[in-house]
Amino acid sequence: MIITLKKTAPEAEVSRLIENLEKKGLKTTKIVGENYDVFGLVGDTSVIDDRSLLANPIVYDVKRVAQPYKLANRMFHPEDTIVDVNGLKIGGSKVIMMAGPCAVENRESILSAARAVKDAGADMLRGGAYKPRTSPYAFQGLGTQGIELLTEARRETGLPVVTELMSADKLDEFVENVDIIQIGARNMQNFDLLKAVGRTKKPVLLKRGLANTIEEWIMAAEYIMSEGNPNVIFCERGIRTFEKFTRNTLDLSVIPIIKERTHLPIVIDPSHATGDWKLVEAVSLAAIAAGADGLIIEVHCDPQNALSDGAQSLKPENYASLVEKGRKIAEVIGRSL
Repeated sequence: MIITLKKTAPEAEVSRLIENLEKKGLKTTKIVGENYDVFGLVGDTSVIDDRSLLANPIVYDVKRVAQPYKLANRMFHPEDTIVDVNGLKIGGSKVIMMAGPCAVENRESILSAARAVKDAGADMLRGGAYKPRTSPYAFQGLGTQGIELLTEARRETGLPVVTELMSADKLDEFVENVDIIQIGARNMQNFDLLKAVGRTKKPVLLKRGLANTIEEWIMAAEYIMSEGNPNVIFCERGIRTFEKFTRNTLDLSVIPIIKERTHLPIVIDPSHATGDWKLVEAVSLAAIAAGADGLIIEVHCDPQNALSDGAQSLKPENYASLVEKGRKIAEVIGRSL
């Protein structure tokens, strides 16, 4: 970190600032210039709040040289992290396919969907038991009953389960019954929830918030990892922009950025990104080509009558076609699907 001081700064104030910084375990190096004095800070600068420094009247500017995240930083962990989920390696050479309905609606529909996506080539089953809906009058999910139906589908098909956790009071239920805990976009900065899942060893699928920067997203992962859980998987599901042709705007550039900046795997959600089933295949194939470690796609046997997000859900036959095309794309870039 580099701090630029105003040339008019009183020496006593400068000394006080240096003393406070050194109390935090940082080393300071002063460079005297003609118009400004500059201090270089060496050490764990994550303990420093940039805005607090800038509020000091003697400080002209503050610049970070290194990123504020440490545990997720590839600089300190050059090898790729591979998250093991019941033998499935997320972040390895195989692109992992997660598929299923947006919401667990009833026993028949979730079992039918699980069988269909497995036959089409899915590796994992997705489905929402607890649903964070924009409207309080929309279907909110089956709750515990939904979790029980997901575990039944897992027993029948062998597909590991990924589903969203909305509050820490349900954590024990998820740890016992779920294979990957999903933290949804609306909870990406629910720091108490991030800390709670961080105190487990259960893999966590961390969705990017609706309007969050990449650094904020990585810092959310840092919250989980700082509590002792290294099993974090990023999930890009599109961000909110002014564009109205799609539900969200999918930022595929995050795939190489996340892989350059961090060592954690990244999965793409083309269903929420586009909001239109007709766009899901093209976006999915692009994500595979860009290096995504997995896809999480909504598939429903009867999307026209789905209780949640039917417009963006593929029918099983369309999903099977996507998987076949995806295998060819994966092969071109030296991976499997």
